[in-house]
Amino acid sequence: MAVRHVEPYTDEWQHHPRCYVKQVVEVLDAEVAEWWEGPGEPRAATVLLSGGSALVWDEESGWRLGRFLSGARGEHTELADVRYLGGGLLPRPERVPAALSDARLGVGASSAWRPCYRSHRNCRDGFDVALDFWSGLVRA
Repeated sequence: MAVRHVEPYTDEWQHHPRCYVKQVVEVLDAEVAEWWEGPGEPRAATVLLSGGSALVWDEESGWRLGRFLSGARGEHTELADVRYLGGGLLPRPERVPAALSDARLGVGASSAWRPCYRSHRNCRDGFDVALDFWSGLVRA
């Protein structure tokens, strides 16, 4: 199998995380009110949950939960009382609900401290190859 590289800063690159986020949204199902992609640098997505909280994913620190303050498609989302879910940048979608439960309780791998797994400026560090795995599952 050949490794496919997505050219940084193209439209395809900007929307590359979409397939992964869609799979997480599908697993969360009825808890999701709506979701949207952020503006980039870092690439991000917001999943607005029922009850006034939101999950935000970005390519530097993974998933975080907080009380939704503001945000919209193409804007950075602002949260209060943030807890990072842990589990890396791309935890398997089926593991996100349990991590979300832990974050709500303040236990497990969740933390108020922001992890920094990578910089969004490192465009050729292999992260987009990992994202391509999730894109391939959706295309299949």
